Amino acid sequence: MRKRNFLLFVSLAFLTWSGVTYILFLQRPLTGKVFRPGKVQAQLDLLEQELAEQGRANAKLLGSLRELREKLLQAQNESRVDSPVIAVLLFACNRVTVKRPINQMLQYRPSKKQFPIIVSQDCNHALTSKAIRDYGNQLTHIKQPDQSDIPLVGKEKKFKGYYKIARHYGWALNKTFFEFNYDTVLIVEDDLELSVDFFEYFLALHPILKNDPTLFCVSAWNDNGKAGLVEDDPELLHRSDFFPGLGWMMTKDMWIEMSHRWPKAFWDDWIRQPEQRKDRACIRPEVSRTKTFGKIGVSNGLFYEKHLKFIQLNKKFVPFTSRDLNYLKKDNYDVAFVKEVYGSPLVTVSQLLKGSLETKGPLRITYTTKEQFKNIAKKLSIMDDFKSGVPRTGYRGGVSLLYKGRRVYLAPPADWKGYNKSWS
Repeated sequence: MRKRNFLLFVSLAFLTWSGVTYILFLQRPLTGKVFRPGKVQAQLDLLEQELAEQGRANAKLLGSLRELREKLLQAQNESRVDSPVIAVLLFACNRVTVKRPINQMLQYRPSKKQFPIIVSQDCNHALTSKAIRDYGNQLTHIKQPDQSDIPLVGKEKKFKGYYKIARHYGWALNKTFFEFNYDTVLIVEDDLELSVDFFEYFLALHPILKNDPTLFCVSAWNDNGKAGLVEDDPELLHRSDFFPGLGWMMTKDMWIEMSHRWPKAFWDDWIRQPEQRKDRACIRPEVSRTKTFGKIGVSNGLFYEKHLKFIQLNKKFVPFTSRDLNYLKKDNYDVAFVKEVYGSPLVTVSQLLKGSLETKGPLRITYTTKEQFKNIAKKLSIMDDFKSGVPRTGYRGGVSLLYKGRRVYLAPPADWKGYNKSWS
């Protein structure tokens, strides 16, 4: 429709210009009362010259209009390519504080059409249902229909909450991808606080996720994102072999691959298994784009008090969509990563803690065993656990952190052969 209107406008403009030319030149009366053949010839020559000049002007105008049309069509095509629809799937249960992330989504999202919000609720909690319904058509409210009990025996009984969560996730992702037919989904939980550039971050990384087969997710979370452990650089992004979760984006192709094998419980640890990850990575930020405020939940509140509440949330808007993020593609990133890590001076953790090093720039500490890693990690105040052999935030076995303002890489030897699944 826009293209047809534009072409109609161009045609009318050209016809109008031609008509004006005809009136001004071909219909212009000859002045003077006496017929003089010499002057008539001069006037004809002048008219011919003016018509030639006008023809050139018309051609130039037509060329400019064609160029303008091409630019308009190109801009429309680019808009279609760079403005994907990303469904936001928020999981809720029995927290009325679900309003907190919803309010932030409505405040920060650039477009309702581009980021439609779906709130999927489990638990049938009346007050939470009302809190969600109050938003009306600003979002879509769906409810997990299977509220039946899950029969478990022995030690499994205490993990019933994790079974219900996995059931809810499987149902909601199936509905969003297959019934609502969205191509990309951004998964959020009801106890997450969002950064001001949350949507900008995911929008910019969408084409990277779609076009790099060595990636399977983009996450907003840094597991070692405590103040003092991260650089004050909100633009800095990393690849990670560890699935972070806590605000993450996946594609329909990835869900098709996983859906028929979806686990009955502990879905996040299941994704971290090599059989699911298949040597693929996630993108994560240096400074987290989410922060959890949910102390009470299925997970132990002690973990929140000791770790989660200290994660630093980014407060600065970064225009990621105007940045060149191709450095995050595997071929580009790996070359720079290996050069940076293994080109850094090798020191011991004792030397680092003493603070007597004279060298400037990043440093490297080597580990060769699980016990070595855990011991060093505790001394540097980073997470020391493994999931399927992968340390939190790890990439090619290495963990990047800041120690007293200095970049430090806790990394395996340069001839590292891969993760050991028994390190868990």
